[in-house]
Amino acid sequence: MMSVNYKESDYKNYGRCAWLDNGRIKLIATVDVGPRIVFFGASNGANMLFEDIDRNFYEINNGYGVWYAYGGHRIWSAPEVMPETYLPDNTRIESFFDNGVLTLRPAMTKFDKQFEIVVTMGEGNSVIIENRIINCSDKPAEYAPWSVTGLAAGGTEIIPLCRDDNGFLPNRTMALWSYSDIKDERFELNNKYALLKQDSKKKKPFKAGFNVTDKKIVYIKDSQVLKVSFDDYKQIVYPDFCCNFETYTNDLFLECEILGELKSYQPGETASIREVWEISDTGGSPEKFIEEFVSKI
Repeated sequence: MMSVNYKESDYKNYGRCAWLDNGRIKLIATVDVGPRIVFFGASNGANMLFEDIDRNFYEINNGYGVWYAYGGHRIWSAPEVMPETYLPDNTRIESFFDNGVLTLRPAMTKFDKQFEIVVTMGEGNSVIIENRIINCSDKPAEYAPWSVTGLAAGGTEIIPLCRDDNGFLPNRTMALWSYSDIKDERFELNNKYALLKQDSKKKKPFKAGFNVTDKKIVYIKDSQVLKVSFDDYKQIVYPDFCCNFETYTNDLFLECEILGELKSYQPGETASIREVWEISDTGGSPEKFIEEFVSKI
């Protein structure tokens, strides 16, 4: 019977980090900054997450400082606005570990929001990620929880599209950003799925959003497959033309983004996104895995 091993130790140039390993999968999260989950993969495998070791991806937030992506997974609130979205999170956070559950809690933001990431690892090849935002102000605040996961370069993402038969009514939502070229060679769209490849030779960004009703996407890189599962698409308001899932890529990484309900959250109310990350093997051939996966959609 395997147990979850936990330790705190430095990781690359991220400073102090929390390490979880159950012998099948490994997860590393920052403690000195963030929080960010900066490593997730098989215990003896490569990282499926993007690591911005050189701090290439950042925003200067006038009056507040410099926000760094750092890479990996983070929790944000939508919509994306200055200065709130890019508040620097470059200081040490609180972290607690108990019986396979890691809680990561930064200080409350200047906009009265308390962010929190809770990771639960058992004995299998998956982890549960709970992303929470608490409205700590004394008045209602309108926003949506927004889970953003930067994935390592060189992989392929497959997004199953809605295939419900709604008769005379539409069944698929798609949002495109002003910088997104519909003919981008990294992007493929058909009646069953969307496919997006990360290409380090293509610097121009691309972003698209969808109503994903299959409750999952996959990212295939080399010998590993990362499946990200999330809550069902509900009849509620989501940001960006009502998309519950968005994806973004540039020459450094590819992002998997999950969105929750956009509404007015009352004082003390929590907005949350629950997702499950699962690692499996391609069976030796990423191309064959992709072919078989899309054939089953």
